Amino acid sequence: MLERYLRPFEAGRGLQAQLRENLLDALLDGALSPGEPMPSSRHLSQLLKVSRNTVVLVYEQLVQDGFLTSAKRRGYFINEKFVSQQLRVRFKPAAPALGERPDDAPNWGQRIKCHPSQFSAIVKPRNWRDYDYPFIYGQVEYDEVTTTRWRNCTRLASLRAHMRSWIDDHVTLDDPILVEQIMQRILPKRAITARPEEIMVTIGTQNSLYLVAQLLGGGGTVLGLENPGYVDARHIFELSGTQLRPLRVDAQGLVINEQLNPCDLVFCTPSHQSPTGVTLPIYRRMALLEKAREQDFLVIEDDYDTEHNALGGNHPALKSFDHSGRVIYLGSLTKNLLPGVRLGYIVADEELIHELRALRRYMYRHPPQNNQRTMALFLSMGYHDEHARRHQEMLGRKWRLVTQAMHQHLPEFEYSGMPGGSSIWVHGPLGFDAWDFQRRAAQRGALIEPGDIHFIGQEAPKDYFRLGFSAIADERINPGIAALAQAWRAMAPGRSLADAA
Repeated sequence: MLERYLRPFEAGRGLQAQLRENLLDALLDGALSPGEPMPSSRHLSQLLKVSRNTVVLVYEQLVQDGFLTSAKRRGYFINEKFVSQQLRVRFKPAAPALGERPDDAPNWGQRIKCHPSQFSAIVKPRNWRDYDYPFIYGQVEYDEVTTTRWRNCTRLASLRAHMRSWIDDHVTLDDPILVEQIMQRILPKRAITARPEEIMVTIGTQNSLYLVAQLLGGGGTVLGLENPGYVDARHIFELSGTQLRPLRVDAQGLVINEQLNPCDLVFCTPSHQSPTGVTLPIYRRMALLEKAREQDFLVIEDDYDTEHNALGGNHPALKSFDHSGRVIYLGSLTKNLLPGVRLGYIVADEELIHELRALRRYMYRHPPQNNQRTMALFLSMGYHDEHARRHQEMLGRKWRLVTQAMHQHLPEFEYSGMPGGSSIWVHGPLGFDAWDFQRRAAQRGALIEPGDIHFIGQEAPKDYFRLGFSAIADERINPGIAALAQAWRAMAPGRSLADAA
């Protein structure tokens, strides 16, 4: 019976760790009775085609951890105390067949009060790295230098001196060293000054938005959103019952006029507008703050694709001009670094941060303190600054390669986006259908994102798409745009895919 738990070993993972997992699965599922000996190390090593030493080391680890006992010249046995406390399967009633719905299952359709799964969301294939030309947004190209440095900081954070600061539950507080580093190394680059009481760490910008929506949104509140704009912000505030008001954008970003007057909150992305990528000029930023004071609304500034323009100057964040506390600034620490780590922060008036901390406590208390300390070390050792410099150079270089390739292969398409952002917003010719284009492009190994999802309302235009380039290698950009051109030629009247190939 034990043999069915001995799964084939996976490449890239240690043999001892995998053998330990397989044996623990067998023990927990009752594959062996307490009086029955474990297979001999010689037999198991021959069965698995691994060294006998590997098996002995795993057995000894399981003895040290209390799962097994050893008897001299007799072998290894399941610890009977462990069996009585931990064995979980033998006394459970028989489960229904996999996928079979039991008669007494709850009616979830009646119990679930809302259905977030029905929101239209940007979906990326899980195997996007397998595509030759992944022009998708929100992912990054693998960076060996940065990942090596992050591993080093993770190792340092695991040393006793640092562990003693993060093994405790901090309830509502954040790592003080990380907060200090945000104040000293991150915010000054955006011309923002803040006190520790005005900063809170989150598990990313979406989490920041959710917390803000819970406190400031809800029935009777009107939120102005850029249209087209950030999809997840729209859905997060919809979940809170907030009334949404689409706001027009143009070639310079959010239009500042009377369309803002009915709003209680305005969500905007000044650095690189989501999804068009354009940068809101200084005069509009000042006009937005003046309008906020005049009409008494709050501004949520999402520093989407934090401004690192390769051509022209970078503008200070909107928050840096705010002296009344009306701007709630949302930043990310990991989006362009390691997107899977999920660390962000909010800078806002002390009174709001106090309530946000109290709300966060009832959700997850605080982001994992070990990740916070790792990020604090990463910042303090200058690794984040160095990565930002290389990342800015990389995005500027890729932007030039993308725009040159677009001019060469798809001259009839219009696009916007600043060098330093990580995507361009593309408008197709008359009759262009981005979803048809996406399907045909995928057949040629190229991934793009249709743009209609970014618009509010039922009649969203179908002739826009977003072309992200932060995750694609430089040398694949030109052939990737050429593949998109082939897909476009295939869509022309009277042309088949075979003609365009």
